[in-house]
Amino acid sequence: MEILLGLLRINIIRGIKLAVRDARSSDPYVIVRMGKQKLKTRVVKKNVNPEWNEELTLSIVDPTLPIKLQVYDKDTFSLDDKMGDAEFDIKEFIEAAKMHLENVPSGTVIKKIQPNRENCLAEESSIIWEHGKVKQHMFLRLKNVECGEIELQLQWIDVSGARGK
Repeated sequence: MEILLGLLRINIIRGIKLAVRDARSSDPYVIVRMGKQKLKTRVVKKNVNPEWNEELTLSIVDPTLPIKLQVYDKDTFSLDDKMGDAEFDIKEFIEAAKMHLENVPSGTVIKKIQPNRENCLAEESSIIWEHGKVKQHMFLRLKNVECGEIELQLQWIDVSGARGK
């Protein structure tokens, strides 16, 4: 029996300068995977700078599993084209979420994560305590593609009775 640590809400905010896969544009969407879980955003038609502002929620049982993003261009008559992928770890984010931060002022930076060869961060990302919640905003540089980034925000949701507390 897997033990639920909590929920991770991922707000897929937008894509930035995504690759062109159709004649002049693309119809992008994002697939988020973690272990056996798979979630998907809606398709944004004809836009290489799409705004999804879509919240997807993963159940977290194993914080060591990476979260993988895959961006695709929706095609009607053929297989969808790949537009890059990225992945990120949530170990440090979950460690921050498990701290008892109730008395910490809102807006406090708990940890800064630097971009490196192992992560897909395009710039420094901070884990922040904000309005009673642990959040992390990040820009991920897509791999296996000529260009493109995905902007997203993580938010931890404690589940009452979850054992990870």
